[in-house]
Amino acid sequence: MTAGQQMDTIVALSSGQLPSGVGVIRASGPDVLGICAAFGVKLPRPRFAHFSKILSPLDASVVDEGLVLYFPGPNSFTGEQVLELQLHGSRAVVQFVLDQMIKLPGIRLAEPGEFTRRAFENGKLDLTRVEGIADLIDARTESQRALAVARMQGGLSAKLADWRQQLVRLRAEIEARLDFSDEEDVPFELPTSYSQDLLELASQISDQLKTFDQGRMIREGVSVALVGKPNVGKSTVLNALSRSDAAIVTDIPGTTRDVIEVEIDLHGILFRLADTAGVHDTEDEVERLGIERSVRSALQADIVVGLTDDGSLPDGFEYDLIVGTKSDMRGSSLAQNIVDCEISAKTDPDLTVLKAALISTITEANDSRETMLISHVRDKAALTETSEALVRGCDLVYAPELLAEELRVATYCLARLVGEVGTEDVLDELFSGFCIGK
Repeated sequence: MTAGQQMDTIVALSSGQLPSGVGVIRASGPDVLGICAAFGVKLPRPRFAHFSKILSPLDASVVDEGLVLYFPGPNSFTGEQVLELQLHGSRAVVQFVLDQMIKLPGIRLAEPGEFTRRAFENGKLDLTRVEGIADLIDARTESQRALAVARMQGGLSAKLADWRQQLVRLRAEIEARLDFSDEEDVPFELPTSYSQDLLELASQISDQLKTFDQGRMIREGVSVALVGKPNVGKSTVLNALSRSDAAIVTDIPGTTRDVIEVEIDLHGILFRLADTAGVHDTEDEVERLGIERSVRSALQADIVVGLTDDGSLPDGFEYDLIVGTKSDMRGSSLAQNIVDCEISAKTDPDLTVLKAALISTITEANDSRETMLISHVRDKAALTETSEALVRGCDLVYAPELLAEELRVATYCLARLVGEVGTEDVLDELFSGFCIGK
């Protein structure tokens, strides 16, 4: 985006697909007052809704009527002057108003995510909060919503600000002494608690990094691979859990020849289920390729569920949960030391026992209801580099120049995470995924 484009006033429909009950057109930039004049709208009192007729700039005829809101900068979402027209959600109305707006001098249609990008560039949001907005837009479950809102409202930003403040203090202690290192009458002595404070900060960041897998699973969904020998009921289980006919079910072994994925929401947690081909030795080339894909899928999954109707399971997998299937067809239960639970799609079509076991498996390892803030790969990379720099620094208290450099590296990594340095490539990728009008 050029400097000239940043000075433009941008406009877009911000309320989603038309037709709808209401269509919200948002404008941000220095010429929003010109929009009011062009459409015959009296400038409303800041942050108060004003009911107004919207007149055509062509002949002053009434185009529509609705609410008008004005937010003067810098006290607006973007930090600029912002105008919103809440009109009827008619395609004809919205298209006419937008067409006439962009004919005005200095006004153009917004690019994807440009309103939020301006909020970032004007210091209204840091990069982690921008990512929280993107996550909230994409959220499909309650856990994802809670995680995104916590990030959007600055939960991670607050943690980062605290760590940076501690780093500033540690850097000040050592760099002040380095500045006076040539003065013979100024002893180079760090406070007795300096090493302990450094270790404590490194420990805080390290502990937060341990929550990454949990945060990632909440944000992306928990990947679950259903693994077993042919004809043990994997496809039946997938269909029952998803309440669909996603997978073909027959009595013929080897029906599933590729990985079939569905998504389900269990107690606000997104699970991504993969029905895999039955693992066994085969001469069929197509089936063999399906089995290879199944193995790769299972090796990458967060949870591997082994399904068995006789107590046997394919070798080479680490099973997080072992489930006995077709319990209604056996005369006795499988040994409890073999399976974690038993199910029957006929006697319990909702598979309530299996659903409870899946939720228990993920919540035993991680408290999935807690909104963990470290959920992006970028978070993990920056905080890992920060932690590593601090750990190296702990061993360099005897070499103040080297220690000061490690602290500068740690500070840079945290600054990069919030978007203060070196983020242009991250910004381009992030905002390209936003919808127009946000």
